[in-house]
Amino acid sequence: MTGSSVPIRLRFAPSPNGRLHLGHAYSALVNELFAARLGGDLILRIEDIDPVRSRPDLIAAIADDLAWLGIGFGGSVRRQSEHFPAYRRAVDALRSRGLVYPCFCSRAAVIAAAGPEPPRDPDGAPHYPGTCRVLSQDERASHIAAGLPHSWRLDMNRALAQAPGPHRFSCLDADCLETSHVADPARWGDAPIARRDVPTSYHLSVVVDDAAQDISHVVRGADLAASTDLHVLLQALLGLECPAYHHHALILGPDGTKLAKSRGSESLGDLRARGVTPAEIRRRLGFG
Repeated sequence: MTGSSVPIRLRFAPSPNGRLHLGHAYSALVNELFAARLGGDLILRIEDIDPVRSRPDLIAAIADDLAWLGIGFGGSVRRQSEHFPAYRRAVDALRSRGLVYPCFCSRAAVIAAAGPEPPRDPDGAPHYPGTCRVLSQDERASHIAAGLPHSWRLDMNRALAQAPGPHRFSCLDADCLETSHVADPARWGDAPIARRDVPTSYHLSVVVDDAAQDISHVVRGADLAASTDLHVLLQALLGLECPAYHHHALILGPDGTKLAKSRGSESLGDLRARGVTPAEIRRRLGFG
């Protein structure tokens, strides 16, 4: 999607489950830089599919922090929680082709069934052993009718049979030069694409959203690089365009691990309260 006739559009897509920190600021600034270099637009997306952790006050804080940093966004803000029907349609499209199946297993059950040394996906989770993949249609329907909680998993073998690839995608380096890569979605196993509590997952919703918003370039952290393999397969299965990707380095804390809201990393709001200015933040992150 990088031809001259295609509009250039990037997105910054934080989740409102905590205050933004320096890692978010860095990602937003890298997006701003790439949009300027590519001559494109930058839009804001709020990835608020988590019904428990996403809060309105945190959404407002995201807008406030980004405005304080001086990052401008075009167009309207897309909130994922307002587009659950679109994600359901995507799951239904895959379901109609026999590419997904309901999974009634708890996380503990998956770990127990996986055995002592199972293959693992790039996030470190054991590959799903296929417990519910082998259920009959009647058994699945009976469990659903009984109200058993369930997620939806991609049947990786069937998916790769219908879209065998090779699945190529473009990556940009820091100078916006492209190289071609081949995805390896099989390393994700039967990945969940819809959760028990919401009709989607991170993987499915970002693929649907990127297509709906005509995103031409995805700029995100290196911790999400492996996710691209699964996203490229979902794009192929759903007949969606594949953006070009750039995965930037992460901002690390003093202990060498990436910054995280769950570990109490200092927020932009904390820095503001201490009198740190947006110009100082930009210089500290290499954008001065």
